[in-house]
Amino acid sequence: MDETYIKVKGQWYYLYRAVDKHGQTIDFLLTEHRDKEAALRFLKKAIRRNGVPETITIDGSDANEAAIKSYNQEYGTAIAIRQVKHLNNRHRTKPLADSLVKNPSLRTSSPLTASLSPSHAAQLTMTPR
Repeated sequence: MDETYIKVKGQWYYLYRAVDKHGQTIDFLLTEHRDKEAALRFLKKAIRRNGVPETITIDGSDANEAAIKSYNQEYGTAIAIRQVKHLNNRHRTKPLADSLVKNPSLRTSSPLTASLSPSHAAQLTMTPR
C-alpha cells in the first residue's frame, strides 16, 4: 500500500495504490488529502473489493500505519504491518498515473484487475511505492 502525488487535469491529488505480491495493481484511489482518514478510506475500499490480507507492506508512512491499526481495532482483524522503506521501488506508480491522466474514466471504474479468489486474497500483500 502506497501513495504518490500526481497532477490530473491541472489539479494535484494523492494516488493511493494497492498491488499484489506480483506487482499488479489491484485497487487505487485519488484523494485531495494524505492523512489517516484518506488512508483508511482507501484501505476499506481495497479490502471490500479484494478481501482481508494477512500482511500489508508499507513504507514509513505514519498515516498508512495508523489506518491499518485503526482497521484492525474497528473490525477485529489481525492484519500484520510490514514496514520496509524503499522496498517497492521496483513497482512504479508512473504507468498507472499516466493511465489516469490519459483516461479519466479509469478513476471511477471497477478495479483494474479481476477480483481475486478468497484464497489468493488471503495471501495478498499491498506493497508501497
